[in-house]
Amino acid sequence: MEEGIIVEFIDRQKVLCAVVQEVKNQRLKLLTENDREVNLSSNRLSHKSRMVLDLSLGRIKTIDALKGIAFRRKQLTQEVHIRELWEILNSEQEWIDLATMTEFCFSNQATSDHESAIVRAFFQNRLYFKFDQNRFFPIPEEQVERNIALEREIAQKVQRIESGAQWVRTQLLQDRRPPLPPLSEDESACMNILKSCYLLDKESPHYAEGKEIMTKAGIDDKERLFSLFVDFGLFDPNENIELYRQEIPLEFSREVLSHAGNTAGSCALLSDSSGRKDLTHLPLMTIDGQSTLDYDDAISFEDYGDSCCLGVHIVDVGHYVKKDDPIDREARLRASSIYMPDRKISMLPPSLAEELCSLKAGELRPAISMLIHLSKTSEILDYEIVPSLIRVQRQLTYYDVNMVADSSREIAGLCDIAMKFRQKRLSDGAVQITLPDINVWISDSGEISVNRINRESPGRMMVAEIMIMANWLMAKFLSSHGVSAVFRSQPGPRDRLYKGCEGSLFQNYMQRRLLSRLLLLSQAERHSGLGLDAYVTATSPIRKYYDLVTQRQIRSVFGQEAPYTAQEIDQIILQLQEPMLKVSRMQYQRNRYWILKCLESRIGQKEEAIVIGRKRNSYQILMTEYMLECDLATTSRIELKPENQIQVTIQHVNARKDALSVFMG
Repeated sequence: MEEGIIVEFIDRQKVLCAVVQEVKNQRLKLLTENDREVNLSSNRLSHKSRMVLDLSLGRIKTIDALKGIAFRRKQLTQEVHIRELWEILNSEQEWIDLATMTEFCFSNQATSDHESAIVRAFFQNRLYFKFDQNRFFPIPEEQVERNIALEREIAQKVQRIESGAQWVRTQLLQDRRPPLPPLSEDESACMNILKSCYLLDKESPHYAEGKEIMTKAGIDDKERLFSLFVDFGLFDPNENIELYRQEIPLEFSREVLSHAGNTAGSCALLSDSSGRKDLTHLPLMTIDGQSTLDYDDAISFEDYGDSCCLGVHIVDVGHYVKKDDPIDREARLRASSIYMPDRKISMLPPSLAEELCSLKAGELRPAISMLIHLSKTSEILDYEIVPSLIRVQRQLTYYDVNMVADSSREIAGLCDIAMKFRQKRLSDGAVQITLPDINVWISDSGEISVNRINRESPGRMMVAEIMIMANWLMAKFLSSHGVSAVFRSQPGPRDRLYKGCEGSLFQNYMQRRLLSRLLLLSQAERHSGLGLDAYVTATSPIRKYYDLVTQRQIRSVFGQEAPYTAQEIDQIILQLQEPMLKVSRMQYQRNRYWILKCLESRIGQKEEAIVIGRKRNSYQILMTEYMLECDLATTSRIELKPENQIQVTIQHVNARKDALSVFMG
């Protein structure tokens, strides 16, 4: 390699012309056509010319000469028709050197400029030939077709990004939008790319393309896209984004709905001779919230004077939903119904959850009934569990029960049973956590109401304790028959902050943090939190798959179906872990969203709070009216301690960004 030789190299996908100024140990000092000096290894060169420039011409004239040579070579590339060359040479399937390829294109008059033009042309179009230093190999026809398709796809993608970015930029600049026309096919595709990118971030298959559209449109915060999605009807202003991110199924498939319809049609009628005990004479009542549509449990009460009979009746979902049928497979995937202030996503199709499997007043239903015989002092004498036929007479709300708690002998008797059962649990070591529920109600007009619900009201306390009793007895029943189930157990708490039901709101809140982790097992073990020697949940088979599984195990004792094995129970527990976490997270996040949405209109308002603890630069507090945790910045003016009651002022709220800030009021 000599000084003054014209060479070319590739930099940032461009061919640059340069002259060698100095050669030292295979390293070249070059002056480029762009008036840059670079140091380069000789093996980086894409072409070495036979032409030599006189370096004594000076820098300016040398650069002008390089530009002239580069221009001449670019012009010559237009005479290189690579597709035609490939059609001629493809059949040979052998390497062709640079000199031969140059002769094919420019006959015997080829110069270094012509050779460079060949290299430049083949570098620009790599669809037809492999390019290795100074030789070329025709690509097979099938690969050429794939290359052409890929190039076309890349070109379309580039066009999509450019036009999409321009369109998005235009839309974001419009402050007020008139009624919007339907999106064109290209606009719709752009919106779907951005939607996928917004929802799934780097997990989106369109992330790179969406990110490029956003960059070219001048969007540095993807939350700006949300208003665009709302404007074009892709999202509601209060869209539940997590439903998409968690891939929660919102609708049932056609197969599941069809199977549910067929089930409803074939099981509409029940016969008294179906091997079930006829309990239609009992005065059954359901007790639920005002908005409940899926009634899966009912209560009956018979007072004999010196004793009584408490009946707990659970609709027999297993009678309708068979193992591994389309409905059952879908229910297992969903794991549970999801209840949110603005939406309910049912585990079972509505034709079953709210109709055929729902204990609607006046309708004959198959059930699993538990008849518990108690003494006058509410001690359990014995109990029996039977497949039954039932008919609910009354459908009450918790409010209805609370209104007659002092005047109804029936309700008073049930409350007495519930309270004495709780006392028994407490004496056996149960940890009673008494915290208010926060109910969020959204009216048809969009008005948000947030209310604290007293879980210790007569109706709620009574139903809660009776269902705990029923689940406990069903666990004992299954255990005594040697049948596996989804048993729940819990080691004792790490510490106890109070006795019985005497704890303050702060103590109850902190006691919940000290509870040990709940365990799900196929065999019964003690549940210390409830103070019981065995426990299952089987009272909500419409809403929870675990409960449906346990109900099937009870059905198996009566020969109504084959039981799950212990290994199958373990597998179900394992399969439902992730979907149950999603359900729990979804319900918590959505409830929090709507509480924050309500607080957006209360900025500047004072609220009561309790100090929970201290972090490095803030206090952790609980806003008691909403049972909502947030941080309070520390100040030098006052030192706070856990359980201090304080007043704070709402400073900033953004429900969409899950942001809440307060300051000392």
